[in-house]
Parts: sequence; C-alpha cells; structure tokens
Amino acid sequence: MRTPVDCPFNPGSDTVPEIWAGRREELDDWHQVLRPRRLAGRAERGRTILGEPGTGKSCLVNRISEEARHQGDWTTGQLRIPRGTDPLRRLARALVDLARQAGLTTAREHSVTALIRRVEKIAAAGVSLSLRDAQAPEPYTDLTDLLIEIGRSALRARNTMVLIHLDEVQNIDDDDVRSQLLVALGDALTHEETVQAPGGYSFSRVLPLAVYLTGLPEFAEMAGARTGATFARRFKTTVLEAISDEDLEMALEPFVADGWEVPDDQGGLTRISMHPDARRAIIQLSCGEPFLFQLAGEQAWNAGTSEVITERQAFRGWERAADAAETHVERILQRLPTREREFLDAMVALPAESRTLSAIAEEAGYAKSSQAGPTSQRLDVVRGIIQRRGRGKVYRFRNRAVEALLATDWPYEERA
Repeated sequence: MRTPVDCPFNPGSDTVPEIWAGRREELDDWHQVLRPRRLAGRAERGRTILGEPGTGKSCLVNRISEEARHQGDWTTGQLRIPRGTDPLRRLARALVDLARQAGLTTAREHSVTALIRRVEKIAAAGVSLSLRDAQAPEPYTDLTDLLIEIGRSALRARNTMVLIHLDEVQNIDDDDVRSQLLVALGDALTHEETVQAPGGYSFSRVLPLAVYLTGLPEFAEMAGARTGATFARRFKTTVLEAISDEDLEMALEPFVADGWEVPDDQGGLTRISMHPDARRAIIQLSCGEPFLFQLAGEQAWNAGTSEVITERQAFRGWERAADAAETHVERILQRLPTREREFLDAMVALPAESRTLSAIAEEAGYAKSSQAGPTSQRLDVVRGIIQRRGRGKVYRFRNRAVEALLATDWPYEERA
C-alpha cells in the first residue's frame, strides 16, 4: 500500500524531487557545455536562471549543484539572499568555507592567509567594513582574489569545478552592492591564469569556476540598468517557461510502465502504478508548471492507498490542491504592473486564433498597436508569460496556468 511517507512527489520550495520533469536543455548546458569548457580552460559566461514563482529555477540549480558534488566538484550550495541583507557578507562566508575545503586555510603563503583573514572580516562585518577603514581595499576585490585562489586550488586538484549559487538575487536592491557583487564574480570568471605546459611553454586559460544566479525576472532589468553590456557579456540569462506535456509524460512513465518501488507492510517491496488516465489528468491539471505538477502528483498519491493511482484519485486529490493552485497563479498576476495585467486581460478576451498585437491593442483601448509593443515585450522577454510573434502573427501564452486561470474555470473545472 502507498502512504504519504513514501510519496516521491514534493512541491516544497527548492527541493529536488524524486520525480523530475524537463529542463533537459539547462541540465545538458551544465554537463556538456559549461563544465567541460571551464575545465578545459575555455571562457564561458556565468548563468542567470530567472522565472516567475514556481518555475523551478532554484530547484534546477540545486540539482546541478547536487550532481556536481557527486562528481567531486566544490560547491557553495544554495546561498539565498533575503531582502535587506548584505550579499557580499553571505558570499564571503561561503568562500571561506570553500577555502577550507580547498586546503587554503593551512597554506604557508602569507599573502593567502592574510587574504582569508580579510574575507573573514567581510563575512563578519559586511560592506560596512570598507566604511570603517578607508585604507582597506574594497570588499569585492578581496572576494575576487579569494575566489581566484580557490579556482587555482581546483585547477591543481584536476577535473574539479568550483560552483557558486546565489539565489533570490532580485532581493539585492542596493545598486552599488549589486554592482560590486557582479563585478567580483565577473572578474573571477574572466581571470586568465598563466600555466606551464609539459613541453615547457606557457599559455593562458580561465579557471574552473562556474556561477549561477537565480531569481525573479526583474533581476535582469535591475542588473542591466547599471552594468548593461558588462552584465550581458559575463552572464548568460535564461527565463524559464512551462514544461512541455511530453516532458511531464516522460517523467511519469516509470509509474505507468513499471511502477514506483516502495516498502510494503511485510518488510519487503511492492510497486505503485499509475493508470494512463491518471497521468493524463495530472498533466492536464498542472499546466506545465513544475510546482503544480509536484502538487498534483502528491495529492493524487495521497488520495488513496491502493497499488494503482486512478484517474478518480487524481481528480479527488486535485480538489484539495485547487486553492493552493489558484493562490500560486494569483501571486504571479499580482506582481504585474497594471499595463501588463490589462494586456493579458485583453489577450484572453479574444479567441486564441485572433490574438494578434493589433487586435490585443484595440481590445485594451490603445490608439495604436505600437503603444502595446513595450508591454508585450516585457511579458515575453522579461517574464516569459507570453510569446510574441511577427507582424500580423498570433500571440500565445507560454505560462499555460496563467491562461487557464484567466480564460477558463481552472483550477475548479469539473472533471471531463
């Protein structure tokens, strides 16, 4: 029998679930591009993974970090930045921990031990340290220098990466502090080390360092407004969107084909299967949202104790999840400025096949379609909620849960 204790679905924030769906492109980017290129000494930008709440951005990088640790890489883990706190201080603490892991705290070089002591002071006092001591270097330069030293240690260790993950970066609302943080990380990423080849000649290479920044979509504008092209040159930004139904179907295939192994009440093992109709219901109800997919799966699992999850159990479980699903999507909509919300309302008021920019602009009350252009661009490029098309082409929703809430009775729709 199945019990909540053995449920492999987990809608908890930032948790890497046992049932993983999609994001293959981002995972492959780490395994096939970023990690091998940096290990080979080739330049590769940091990664910024942005998205609306519930798109699984932190969870994605937590999985990458978890897989990196299993390969022997050195990682900071998830460094969440609460609003009003000093991110340089948070990063300093993590770098001191990495320095210990790299063996730098026992180094004989006076310059390295002095550097670590300075970073330890930053970890204790934060940015205010530079305000008290005008003769001391800016805190961010010491962070860069220590990260470079850690990268050198990883280079000597061979086939070892250093992975930094800063989360909730949209909470860094101080322009000066944000600039210092991005420069500190960017300077370490672009630093070139001169190394000696076995043949006796020397050459330059970058260090095996990787930086992931995760947060809400507005961070890209916050960072770009002050650092502009510098940020774009040093960090590659990805805005996550909904997971395809095909990827969700593949994630649930082990349930349908073989069953999910769990302990039985006899001290042995049994398998929990899922009827294809139940899988179809979970995919339909979750609208491609990672959080909603885990929520729907969890509630379907908990809706019974039999060895087969049925369609009826999937819908019965969703009845308990519907309020949370509505709140989740409403939170996305509440974050939107008035013009963006009005654009979406005008979009859903039109038949799907009639959602051209000119028709949406007319529905929203604009005198010219060009007046709606900047709003549609933000909803596409910054937020990933819609997808723009060329002149006269039909626009579509990327965030299918937003469309479902605005245009249908979801999440309270009756079972078909």
